[in-house]
Amino acid sequence: MAITTNYGNYAYVNKAVEKEGLNQKKEDPVVKDNERNGAAVYEKQSDNNDKATYEIAKKSPADRAAIIQQMKAAEEEQRNNLISIVQKTLAGQTNAYGKATGDSLWKRFAGGDFKVDPFTRAQAQKDISEDGYYGVKKTSQRLFDFAQALAGDDVEKMKEMQKAMEKGFKKAEKTWGGELPSICQETIDAANKLFEEYYNSKDAAI
Repeated sequence: MAITTNYGNYAYVNKAVEKEGLNQKKEDPVVKDNERNGAAVYEKQSDNNDKATYEIAKKSPADRAAIIQQMKAAEEEQRNNLISIVQKTLAGQTNAYGKATGDSLWKRFAGGDFKVDPFTRAQAQKDISEDGYYGVKKTSQRLFDFAQALAGDDVEKMKEMQKAMEKGFKKAEKTWGGELPSICQETIDAANKLFEEYYNSKDAAI
């Protein structure tokens, strides 16, 4: 996967959601993530898990097996969706970092003779700052929010999403051809901390 150099397009996350088929059904969490507007907001609809379980139990063994297979396939698709989002997110962050710092490795990857005008560099520096759109804080929060939107309030699924996030990071490294900028590793570390805080909150509620 080639890392995009279209730095002006900040809607890549929303496009990724649409492209990867992450439009949520009514009973799923609804993700609202406007560009440069911080963390996503979730509205969860009421569910009927007990009723659904009872309906499945009434079906024949063959039908139950088919339903279970469909559920597994859906979970695999969710993991793949998050992997793709992580790759795209880190690609955007790497692109911003390269423009902000003039990193020589990024220049070679971008084509070897890529020049950045002062305005673009200033904007990129703002974007990777502590409170910037591609800064560690906001980027890690977006990754965690996407994972939670896909997993719902399910600890085991969140653990699977965390593994998918790590896999997305490794794939992004492979695409880049080596280690990603330090800001990317810091982002993944911060996202992992959010996962741990989530798990701790669930343990405390027991």
